[in-house]
Amino acid sequence: MKLRVLTGLVLSTLVAGAAYGKTDRHDVPGWQPPGQEKRQGAGSWGGKPAHKASGTQSVQVGARPYWLVDNMDEGPLKEQLESCKVTNFRSSDFSIGHRGAPLQFPEHTRESYVAAARMGAGILECDVAFTKDRELVCRHAQNDLHTTTNIVTIPELNAKCTQPFVPADPESGTPAKAECRTSDITLAEFKRLEGKMDAYDPMATTPEEFVGGTADWRTDLYASRGTLLSHRESIELFKSLGVKFTPELKSPVVDMPFDGDYSQQDYARQMIQDYRDAGVRPEDVWPQSFNLDDVLFWVNETPRFGKQAVFLDQSPITPETASLAYMESLKARGVNVLAPALWKMLALDSYGEIVPSEYARNARVAGLDMIAWSIERSGPLETGGGWYYQTVNDAINNDGDVLNVIDVLAQDVGVIGIFSDWPATTTFYANCMNGKQGRR
Repeated sequence: MKLRVLTGLVLSTLVAGAAYGKTDRHDVPGWQPPGQEKRQGAGSWGGKPAHKASGTQSVQVGARPYWLVDNMDEGPLKEQLESCKVTNFRSSDFSIGHRGAPLQFPEHTRESYVAAARMGAGILECDVAFTKDRELVCRHAQNDLHTTTNIVTIPELNAKCTQPFVPADPESGTPAKAECRTSDITLAEFKRLEGKMDAYDPMATTPEEFVGGTADWRTDLYASRGTLLSHRESIELFKSLGVKFTPELKSPVVDMPFDGDYSQQDYARQMIQDYRDAGVRPEDVWPQSFNLDDVLFWVNETPRFGKQAVFLDQSPITPETASLAYMESLKARGVNVLAPALWKMLALDSYGEIVPSEYARNARVAGLDMIAWSIERSGPLETGGGWYYQTVNDAINNDGDVLNVIDVLAQDVGVIGIFSDWPATTTFYANCMNGKQGRR
């Protein structure tokens, strides 16, 4: 982040703090990962999960967080992170594994989830879709099998796709086509697939070429194994890892009711039932959906799970949807946790410093907990960070700026967790900044 004059920095901080009308970082001794004071209470945010890991899970943050710190502009936050003396990192609910650790591991695979837990993610995400035989599986979208698995290279399964693979025509410039949905195949067929990095080659002339295309800032180094999981298998894996759960009910691309009698409510109910059947405490589960009706369904039909159901929000900001009245209406209907794309919670003040947006300030005043998504998903940040940073692009010019963004989200916005494609980064921040104020 470009350095600003000290006077502007102090003034912008005072303005942002006053806008909250609540306690901010200047009124407390130092930031703690949310729920830290309740760590002895099982089930609370930041507390220990009701299930126990089989064996000892060592937290390893690796080299990347330190590389990011080295890349930061000089300033108080960099100095604090450089002086971090933590040697035994602890898992943190502040650090949420977004699809596992898909910066380098195939998303929603056993390998990706294990990697995220090893990096200290206290909560892991299974995005939930359904198969042809109405079994639930972990996939980011119902129709992404052609980009996240090897399905097009298996002729008998490719043939079952909504749009089987069609090669590109290099002479005319016509790109390749494919669309493969979880609802095209059964669970048994799904389990035959292997996960890969989410990518494809649009000008591929063979199925083998089509499954390539991994972005150059990602890697195929860990893509030789990608074990796909059913939703129930993910629950058992997460229990064994000693982490909590945040399943997301994905929006179907097929017409609902599916096959005439499998409704959206049946789908939402089935996802929660899997946790009941596995004996998981509702306090350890944060069900998510972009569909407010799903969230309200859980609030009203399964209130113990609905109490911390997460309303995901990526809609454009309007005066109405950023207003305090709108936030209070969500709270009045039983929504307690709001998870917007991180750009919706951030703005630039008149000095070009990152501060909480009006949207974030109003959500906090309304008493809504907030979760941010997603960091470590945008590739190199020297050109502003793209979509995820769209409201603060002008303040982003190096990879280390992600730690400034995390700091504002944690200490000024007051989020209770951050989704990350590389959870080591958020784990590092949560451990190193425990009990400390941030960059200001």
